[in-house]
Amino acid sequence: MGFDAVGVCPAVIWPGWGKFQDWLAAGYAGEMHYLEGRLPAYEHPSGVLDGARSLVMLAHSYRNEEPQPAKAGQGRVARYAWGVDYHEVIRAKLHQLADYARQQLPTAGVRGVVDSAPLAEREFAQLAGLGWIGKNTLLLNKKLGSWFFLSALLLDVELEYDAAHVAQHCGTCRACLDACPTQAFVAPYVLDASKCISYLTIEHRTPIPHSLRPGMEDWVYGCDVCQDVCPWNHKAAPSAEPAYHPSAGLNPLPLPELFFLDEPAFRTNFRHSPLWRPKRRGLLRNAAIVLGNQRDASSLPALCHGLHDPEPLVRGACAWALGQFSIQQSEAALAQRQVVEEDAIVIEEIRLALSSLSR
Repeated sequence: MGFDAVGVCPAVIWPGWGKFQDWLAAGYAGEMHYLEGRLPAYEHPSGVLDGARSLVMLAHSYRNEEPQPAKAGQGRVARYAWGVDYHEVIRAKLHQLADYARQQLPTAGVRGVVDSAPLAEREFAQLAGLGWIGKNTLLLNKKLGSWFFLSALLLDVELEYDAAHVAQHCGTCRACLDACPTQAFVAPYVLDASKCISYLTIEHRTPIPHSLRPGMEDWVYGCDVCQDVCPWNHKAAPSAEPAYHPSAGLNPLPLPELFFLDEPAFRTNFRHSPLWRPKRRGLLRNAAIVLGNQRDASSLPALCHGLHDPEPLVRGACAWALGQFSIQQSEAALAQRQVVEEDAIVIEEIRLALSSLSR
């Protein structure tokens, strides 16, 4: 069916269950409150499939082309989001596999999931022998690196299980920890998601903290830094899945034109792409921050246009971005918007931007 690796493990309380609870208690999940809301279901796979006894863990590689550098007015997109939404690709395969399982085991309960259910995929993949969890908290495989998606087929019958992967192959390497632009790793194997660029650009729904905006550099959606520097990823096998090859304009993504897309146009462009997840307001917020980091004058018309966007989240990010320039045009646009702005957060962003320009 095109999966690149498969392993089978028992449905048990996973080894990192206690650490996961400590991680949530430390506030490292940021605004991902759904994790705590579904906490009881995470303890055992029976929270996903009643009576679960076995998990078939599956890896699907997405590495294809190499990333192109982002020029002024462009933003980098994480590799996994270049093509068709992987949920659609993998769910189709899981449906096939589930149908096959039901043919072989007519009375069995079966459910396929791909990162939308309360399941610790990486931990169970390690139990199924697919790899080890690296210092950047991603599952690593000697042949695939970490450039792959994980999914699972849960069954309420006992299967023959693979040996767990117990060895760690990161050694003394700390390339991923040292390379993180926002210093999101509290310690090896511990990620403060609230500082992670992937979290900030996708899961974080409110204004991004000012202190973290420069560290986003030119990442407009997701981040691959801790994967790009990992030695195990340098020779990872390429994917045979054509759906993951880059769609036009995603490697990298042109940013100024995004500010002129209304909601229907945005839906048309991104509805079947992972970039749909943060919605229009989230992606434009990210784009404004990238343009503010780049400080290229050609982006000023788009930012000035975004300063009047219907979404306060977009207006506030554009105000911050304009404050990164030292050009009279941005000051005039901010002053003009200040007169009519009604949102308190945006008003404060404009005030700070004008103060920055005056300095």
